[in-house]
Amino acid sequence: MLPIQPERFLADLHRLRAFGASCVGKGVVRPAYSEADIAARAWLAERIREAGLDVHVDPIGSVFGLAEGRSLLLGSHTDSQPEGGWLDGALGVIAGLEIARAAAAAGGPPVSVVSFQDEEGRFGVTTGSAVWSGGIGLAEADALKDRDGVTFGAARAGMQGRAADFVDPARFSGFLEMHIEQGPVLDRADEAIGVVGAIVGIRDMKITFEGEQNHAGTTPMQGRRDAFQALARFNGMLAERFANVVTPRTVWTIGHVALHPNASSIVPGRVTFSMQWRDGDADRLSRMEAIIRETAGEVAASGGFDLSFGPLLGLEPVEMDARLRGALEEAAEAQVPGRWRVMPSGALHDATNVSRLMPVAMLFVPSIGGISHAFGEDTDEADLVTGLRVLARAVQALG
Repeated sequence: MLPIQPERFLADLHRLRAFGASCVGKGVVRPAYSEADIAARAWLAERIREAGLDVHVDPIGSVFGLAEGRSLLLGSHTDSQPEGGWLDGALGVIAGLEIARAAAAAGGPPVSVVSFQDEEGRFGVTTGSAVWSGGIGLAEADALKDRDGVTFGAARAGMQGRAADFVDPARFSGFLEMHIEQGPVLDRADEAIGVVGAIVGIRDMKITFEGEQNHAGTTPMQGRRDAFQALARFNGMLAERFANVVTPRTVWTIGHVALHPNASSIVPGRVTFSMQWRDGDADRLSRMEAIIRETAGEVAASGGFDLSFGPLLGLEPVEMDARLRGALEEAAEAQVPGRWRVMPSGALHDATNVSRLMPVAMLFVPSIGGISHAFGEDTDEADLVTGLRVLARAVQALG
């Protein structure tokens, strides 16, 4: 097997989590283009140079470590949620770096590594890999705004050292992404590895109900055009209307709500909220969109609200490449016989975008308690090393 060094791999993971450390457990606060994110990428670039790879920071700020000639690409992302865990994305990048170093020491096969920018969606949906793969144009991405009104273009302009050109995807034979599961399945089953069969699709948009702002003490309940009550009614109706469409694996979330003017003694006149839904079937995602739009329209019409929808962002469900997936399955059986499974990914990953350009596959390790996108996210270090060994076996087998 490739001469990986687990101690070096774990040390790099812990060093990376120092950038944006939350001081709550092992949590990190490292959103895209934040000071912590830019510093982490500069540190990563230096580690890549030390590994003998060529560093290329593309116009988005994604950091590539390029092997000479055609190579297999490994990686993920190093930005985090506003309250993020230390392994989400970072695991795949540091595992890719360690395997690239080991492969170079062994004389091959050639391995490159990447940390994509803004996977966590401060501005869009996996923005860095979406632009690189052609899923969204750079000009369109630059107009995206975060919740504070900062544009993607303004944020990336503040990151120095970016190249003017993108890496040619033709130089890569495929993409492997190692990740924490971000769910409880492997942990509950006491299994060590999940080989991903497919990644679900996702849709995401903002919805706004505009009512009438007024005095909370003197405005009678009857006749109020309370924007929050419109949201409450919409949310209550949605589950009932989804009932005959969704499956137990379908999920939907209202994760961010902005009330205006957001004051105790004022009937809110406007609410803007995020609406996100995920499923493995593209037709079901479209049917859910129709229900969401129809339900919002009914709430608006019955209560006298103005209704508007933001841009619909999303990605289609993606099947993993049979050859790459097969190499991961064989490596898992060799490393942990009987303690692995094929499973879907309910979370979105850069591999979805990269699949437009090349074959992709993914590998999961357990998440303790199924916790992710939180400071409490963690994985036993023995499981991290097991995942690294499985990935190294697969890379060597793929040649």
